[in-house]
Amino acid sequence: MPAPRGRDLELTRRRLTDWFSARLPEAESIRVSALTGPGATGFSSDTLMFDLDTRERGREVHRPLVVRIQPTGFQVFPEYDMGRQFGIQQALAPTAVPTARMHWSEEDAAVLGAPFYVMERVEGRIPSDNPPYHMGGWMTEIQPEERASIWWSGLEVLARIHGLDWEALGLGHLARPGGAERSAEGPGRGASPLERHLDDYSAFLAWAWDGKPHTTCTPALEWLYQNRPQEPERLVLCWGDARIGNMIFRDNRCVAVLDWEIATLGSPEEDLAWWLYLDRHHSEGVGVPQLPGFPSREETVARYEAWSGHRVRHLDYYERFAALRFSVIMARLAKQMQAYGLLPADSDFGVTNPCSRLLARLLDLPDPVAGTAD
Repeated sequence: MPAPRGRDLELTRRRLTDWFSARLPEAESIRVSALTGPGATGFSSDTLMFDLDTRERGREVHRPLVVRIQPTGFQVFPEYDMGRQFGIQQALAPTAVPTARMHWSEEDAAVLGAPFYVMERVEGRIPSDNPPYHMGGWMTEIQPEERASIWWSGLEVLARIHGLDWEALGLGHLARPGGAERSAEGPGRGASPLERHLDDYSAFLAWAWDGKPHTTCTPALEWLYQNRPQEPERLVLCWGDARIGNMIFRDNRCVAVLDWEIATLGSPEEDLAWWLYLDRHHSEGVGVPQLPGFPSREETVARYEAWSGHRVRHLDYYERFAALRFSVIMARLAKQMQAYGLLPADSDFGVTNPCSRLLARLLDLPDPVAGTAD
């Protein structure tokens, strides 16, 4: 499979202009400008920023916007549902969870080559994933107390998410994670939300790894099935990708929560564990120390319990589940990079990447060192 083609930004600008003409029939003039974004598609949703300037009833209207377009080509997740993401963020608009205002959703792939939605552009900064923020980027340039403020602000928002009345918000349909392949036996095969999530990631791994055993993920899944907590779960809205790298910060405060594509209903400890694990991956996992100012795991758990009113009981288990989830995603990303010629065909990065190695450490499995066969 060839590398993904770069998106033609001028063609995209013209098509967006035509599309807005149909959406804003009373506008006397429409101008899409300053369209910027990734130069290639296929690795994740295209996220393009632009300005929309219109004249409506004699008044000039300026809208700074973002369009998120469903990925095409070699997909990381088996399924994408842009309308689902749009609907979740619309439902959250009246709550205390800061999200970007959602404007329009389009299911017709003929417009931009795939379904998409348009939302407001929120000004601020996002901690870097590449390089991980403990290694580089603006987080390394600020003071320790600023890093602490960012961490606590994000955690406070996470506790707010878990305190939402998801039934009143009409989010009961999120009983299964987005982007996970459905089992041949149909939805609801597991007896509990956790078992269903394990079923989804088992199917995801089979799809991502072409049905073959994975050196680390396969035994990790077996351990997770065998050691799952037996107490009834507290069911909350789980963000799914809970991390500061999915938040926009301004003056060290979270002003928007991004990326709801794997949101689900489940235990709040799934999100808290993902929050802690991703930070651990961005430090220990890549071989660098945490930056000064980041609170400890124990401080984070204590503050989360105070804010959420939820006693954390099974964090070690859910952190291993988080490590498994990220390792499955990374295994699929490795396949994608091979398909696009960014890794050699015989690369073992899908097994020896940092998250798989960290998963192995968490479960006392053999280290998948370079040269390990899948």
